[in-house]
Amino acid sequence: MVQPDGTDSSLDEAEFSEDGPSDAHEQRQGVVARDWHAQRLDKLLVTMAPEFSRSHLQGLIERGHVQVDGVAVTTASRKVLSGQRVLLELVPTEESRAFKAEAMDLHIVFEDAHLMVVNKPAGLVVHPAAGNWSGTLMNGVLAHHVAAATLARAGIVHRLDKDTSGLMVVGKTLEAVTALTRMIAARDVHREYLAMTHGLVPKTLTVDEPIRRDPQSRIRMAALAGGKPARTDIYLVAARDGMSAVRCVLHSGRTHQIRVHLSCRGFPLLADTLYGGKPALGLTRQALHATRLSFAHPISAKPMAFEAPLPEDLAPAWAQLTQTP
Repeated sequence: MVQPDGTDSSLDEAEFSEDGPSDAHEQRQGVVARDWHAQRLDKLLVTMAPEFSRSHLQGLIERGHVQVDGVAVTTASRKVLSGQRVLLELVPTEESRAFKAEAMDLHIVFEDAHLMVVNKPAGLVVHPAAGNWSGTLMNGVLAHHVAAATLARAGIVHRLDKDTSGLMVVGKTLEAVTALTRMIAARDVHREYLAMTHGLVPKTLTVDEPIRRDPQSRIRMAALAGGKPARTDIYLVAARDGMSAVRCVLHSGRTHQIRVHLSCRGFPLLADTLYGGKPALGLTRQALHATRLSFAHPISAKPMAFEAPLPEDLAPAWAQLTQTP
């Protein structure tokens, strides 16, 4: 084998040097040993940085963070030759960089030392995930409340879909987060939503159907046997022109629950294209808003209730459906 300085070595595996951070990223480099002649570049990188997955290292290659003899290489299957010098720039994974503070304007409805209630706008993702590793509500909470970095998910104990607006509660201390999590699991947090649907919804409708991942589509949920128990109570507010304005009360908090339950009964939300809805009344995102949130304060046990009116993009459509003919 060959060491980084080019001298012979009795080591059984290639030995690589570590340089200090360059442009905030660690670099590792070394000379390809005879035993690694004609091997794949991505396999070699695994020996240089075994703490990273091979798929992440392949991504670094594709993004130009690997050089062979001073030239960027973007093909993971590229064969390396004995004597070539390989430079690897260890850019952190997107996941590892996701838990960071990002200043943003949060619409905070209430805040004390233990919790805050936020009115989330449509379009804001709650937790970092593939395709949205930054600019999420969690990033904003970390910037607003420094101690959130010590809490799981920055204290966020429940979520709303990206294109659903409305109220969310966030814990600020471990004691509050633990209590709120238990309260949500025990159905002791009351959540009401306003929604607009296709079809004429009955005056009262209860959908008690289990929900699980749709076996035909990984991005959809479905009301299917074998899923987690879920119940939604739906109350008609008004109906006209083949559409309905409804109020929904959650008794569980499954992913896409209201959207799935209304759709499975033939009443998809307006503009909810994922579950069969179509744009209507000028709406371009699913017509769903978390309008009311009530619970006992996790520390003082004082009853708390909050309301958020419909945002500007939903209010005109709601008014059109509910106005007296």
